[in-house]
Amino acid sequence: MDGFINLQKLPDWTSHDCVAKVRRILQTKKVGHGGTLDPAAVGVLPIAIGKATRLLQYLPTGKAYRALIRLGVETTTDDLAGEIIYSEPVTDISIEKIETALATFIGEIVQTPPMYSAIQVNGKRLYKLARAGEVVEVPTRQVTIDTIEILNWTPGDFPELEVQIACGGGTYIRSIARDLGVKLGTRGVLAFLERNASCGLQLADSITLEELERQQQAGIFEPIPPDIALMHLPTVTLANAELVKFWSQGKRLPIEQLNLTPPTAELGGYFQVISEQQCLGIGDFREIDGAQLLVPQTVLL
Repeated sequence: MDGFINLQKLPDWTSHDCVAKVRRILQTKKVGHGGTLDPAAVGVLPIAIGKATRLLQYLPTGKAYRALIRLGVETTTDDLAGEIIYSEPVTDISIEKIETALATFIGEIVQTPPMYSAIQVNGKRLYKLARAGEVVEVPTRQVTIDTIEILNWTPGDFPELEVQIACGGGTYIRSIARDLGVKLGTRGVLAFLERNASCGLQLADSITLEELERQQQAGIFEPIPPDIALMHLPTVTLANAELVKFWSQGKRLPIEQLNLTPPTAELGGYFQVISEQQCLGIGDFREIDGAQLLVPQTVLL
């Protein structure tokens, strides 16, 4: 059983919990996920099973979130799961100020992840260091924010802002909530988070663990085939058994044997290699000793 699951994570489950549950339901050891969601967060958690675990790195990187940000509050974790360390009513923030502040987050930005996160420093997870009371410098990272759309604004002593965010991989929405509060002259925390798109999968098409178990018990569960999950990549079709054999052996294939239309290929980008709609792996084209070759990167056979 090789493929992907568009899993809808419910609150109070860790991403690791979900992987362990899928292993038990499907009775298979090879299960991985395509991006951690905090325990309190809900929404799309891409799951790979079988040989498809080797393809997680090639899935689309874009993600989308619906987030609720509460202003006037700061916690140790940058969300409501942590200890409150600041709480003061907010009275002078307008939607116009918020729009101006949000504009500064668009594009490529440098972000400091929350101290309570799964990032490793000196081989240890930050959240473990934080729980142990160790103070370390959190490494910054460059992330990409494509859009931030305001969905709702609820004024009050502790006003709440609901936004839709489209961003690249590695972005921490908790950090956006925290940093937005600072830009507005107060504090901010993430009060709710729903990931409604990840790795090309949409929340509307997702299934819960309960539904997965029901389908498996009924004998009707079918994972998303790798060739469907990787549709964003251009494809190279191996037209005969000999080419498939050479590919399975990890051999480089000369471009003139592939009957490409047009008979050239872009160097440097990944291609999905298929045969009769079955994904055989991932390769890229390189020029080696004057010859243009399809070079295997991941072989599934």
